[in-house]
Amino acid sequence: MKSMHMKQVLPEIGDMGKVTAFFENELRRAGAPSAVIAEINVAVDEIFSNIARYSGAEFVRVGLQAEEHRVVMRFEDDGRPYDPVRAPEPDLALPAQKRRAGGLGIYMVKKMMDRMEYVYSGGLNQLVVEKGW
Repeated sequence: MKSMHMKQVLPEIGDMGKVTAFFENELRRAGAPSAVIAEINVAVDEIFSNIARYSGAEFVRVGLQAEEHRVVMRFEDDGRPYDPVRAPEPDLALPAQKRRAGGLGIYMVKKMMDRMEYVYSGGLNQLVVEKGW
């Protein structure tokens, strides 16, 4: 099994480009189709921007392992504990103006990815996301 490639960045929206480039380069090297890369970009954008905006973290580590038509992504941060896997799903039956704010992005990520798993351990939020093609 190949090892996971990791990168540490600041939890700032300004570092989004570094994070996106890291994932895109690794996915292209692994031969991921453009449609999969586009979906993963949406997931990465949503997850990283939530960490940058709301976690209070001092650092974020992102990682990617790709092989056999599957990618495993890892996000770790030292911010406030937050489990996006258990985030309530938005009520899509309600008109947009009557829905509770937030939650739509993580809902989209859950629907687009094959698996999401969250653990809080050793003072770190650890989110693992998988996608196959």
